[in-house]
Amino acid sequence: MRFEKIIGHDSVKQHLVRTVQDNRVSHAQLFLGPEGSGSLALAIAYAQYINCEDKREADSCGVCASCRKYEKLIHPDLHFSYPFFAKSSGEVAINYIEAWRQAFTENPYLGMNTWRQQFDAQNKQANINIAEVHDIIKKLSFKTFEAEYKVLIMWLPEYLDTQGNALLKLIEEPPEKTLFLLVAENQDRILNTIISRTQLVKIHKLSHTDVDRYLTKEKGVDPLKAGEISFLADGNLQSALELLHSDSNAYFDLMIQWLRLVVTDTGLKLIQLSEIDFPKLGRENQKNFLMYTVGMMRQIVLKSQGLESLIFLQDKELDFITKFSEIFTLEQLSAGVDLLEKTHYAVERNANAKILFLDLSLQLVLLFKYKTFRQEADSIYI
Repeated sequence: MRFEKIIGHDSVKQHLVRTVQDNRVSHAQLFLGPEGSGSLALAIAYAQYINCEDKREADSCGVCASCRKYEKLIHPDLHFSYPFFAKSSGEVAINYIEAWRQAFTENPYLGMNTWRQQFDAQNKQANINIAEVHDIIKKLSFKTFEAEYKVLIMWLPEYLDTQGNALLKLIEEPPEKTLFLLVAENQDRILNTIISRTQLVKIHKLSHTDVDRYLTKEKGVDPLKAGEISFLADGNLQSALELLHSDSNAYFDLMIQWLRLVVTDTGLKLIQLSEIDFPKLGRENQKNFLMYTVGMMRQIVLKSQGLESLIFLQDKELDFITKFSEIFTLEQLSAGVDLLEKTHYAVERNANAKILFLDLSLQLVLLFKYKTFRQEADSIYI
């Protein structure tokens, strides 16, 4: 993975290159960025640049022996750790390395749920277990095979439990020429003892322009459609790709049906929709539907604030947000977005869909029909 293949993040790329050129490579770094931002791709491109045998001014050469192995993720001094769904307590990440290589090669912007789809995970919880921690310690105790640096890239250290403390001494005092690159999405879920031992590389979500350009140039998407998707995805390229392959018309029709029942407080039909129709969608479509609805709510907010130049919708969708923006207040819309995002977060973590959508529907009834704002302590998301 070369820097030039990663969209956006020009300032981050320049910073990473300078650390190598100035010989200021920190032995433990935390690449912190939201899902779909490309933080994992940046970490791999950084490691490739560090070990490139013929570095260019701003990127690795891409053709030396080291780069060729990095491109295929098979360099003997490049190690990966990531959450997985262990079938036994002794399994480690290397048992799933072929699936990992394939998943990243197909989509360098993958998120946890894309990774989950590689397995028959059912209701299992992914984690980085103690056997994996011991395997990391063992691997990094060996000398390098051919590169200047051994590199361990850990994707989503949030899935380390307290067993991650076994890595503290190794992170603080690693063997010579050993790098830890942690790639995370949620700093609050990482052990503080690990955060304090790493140098932060902050990666922001992609701009709408970056996502729009990727969709039009790399995927050949119609500019109008690309503009709509890039706004709805809100900087998450993984979400943009999911929306690209989804049926937005079906989501729109379902959303209209649902919100009509909400604003009229049609209880029995809401229960049926929540307990039968939404669960039938399956988790990925549930996520995409919620993300689509969040995007539409944000467009309504823009319309209500007179920011028409930022609206990318057409025809029936534009007509819908125009009418909706005239009925509800900014406070109601903002609270609605917050409820939808919390439900999306819960769906990602495999919570019960019937309970989630029924609770969400009832809260939206209170919000949009009766203008009642529930206290946070009353919510099931606590």
